[in-house]
Amino acid sequence: LPGMVSGEEWWCQGFSEPNAGSDLAALKCKAVLSGDHYVLNGSKIWTTDAHKADWMFALVRTDSTGRKQEGITLLFVDMRSAGLFVQPTLTFDGGREINQCFLDNVKVPIGNRIGEEGKGWSYAKYLLGVERLGTAEVARSWAMLRRLKDIAATQNANGHPLSDDSAFAQQLARVEIDLIVLEFTELRYLFQTEEGGDLGAESSILKIRGTEIQQRIAELTLEALGYSALPETALSGMDDSGEAAVDPAARTYFNLRKLSIYGGSNEIQKNIVAKAVLGL
Repeated sequence: LPGMVSGEEWWCQGFSEPNAGSDLAALKCKAVLSGDHYVLNGSKIWTTDAHKADWMFALVRTDSTGRKQEGITLLFVDMRSAGLFVQPTLTFDGGREINQCFLDNVKVPIGNRIGEEGKGWSYAKYLLGVERLGTAEVARSWAMLRRLKDIAATQNANGHPLSDDSAFAQQLARVEIDLIVLEFTELRYLFQTEEGGDLGAESSILKIRGTEIQQRIAELTLEALGYSALPETALSGMDDSGEAAVDPAARTYFNLRKLSIYGGSNEIQKNIVAKAVLGL
C-alpha cells in the first residue's frame, strides 16, 4: 500500500479475458495449486498500463466444478514473473494504453492470494463498484466543460462568438445542468456510504450518467473546433514520440468512446439498475 500511495509501484487490473468481458464470471485463466505456489495459464486482455505496471491484481479460475461465480480467486501477480508476456494493443487514436497479457506456467506464491480461495467474485464485485463510482469523473468533466466554454467564447460563428449562438448555447447549458445534477447525486451517495450504507446499483447509475456526460462534452468540443479538430492524416502521421499525430481534441474524443464499455458496459449497468432498483 505505501508503494501505491507514493507512486513507486504501478498496478494493473487483470480481470477481462478474450471471452470474458461483460460476462466476467466466464473467465478461464487457470490457477492450479502446486506446493506453496499457484501455477497460472491463460490470458488477460484490455489490461491498462500493463506494460508499465510492477504488479497485477488478477482474477483466476481455481475451481470449475460449481457455479461460474464460484471457484474464482484473487491473486497478486508480479509482472516480472517468468512466463508472463505483455503484448500491446494500439488504440484508435494511435496510443499504447491497453495490452493483452499471456501467462504461461507463471508461478505465484500462495502468500499472494487475497482473502479466501474461491471468494474472488465477491471481492471483484466490491472493487468494480468502487471503480464505477470513480468512472463518473465529475472533476474531469468540469475541467473539460471549462475548456469547452473557453473555446466557444473564442471560436467565430458567422461573425460572432460561438457562445452567442442560441442552438449551441442551449446544448452547452443542457450538459452543464446534467453535470450539476450528477455532482449532487454523487455527493448524496458518498454521504450515504459514510453513514454505513453500501454502494450497490448507485455506482451503476453514476457510471452510466458520468460517462455519457464526458462523451457529450467531448462531442461538443469537436463541434466547437470544427475543421481544426480533424486529424489531417488520420493514423498515418507520427509525432516525435512515435505516436499518431492527432489533434488533442480528436484524440480525447476517440479515447473517451471506451468509457461506456470498460468497468462493465453501460448496457450491463442498465440491467443492474433495472433489476436492483426497478425490480424488473
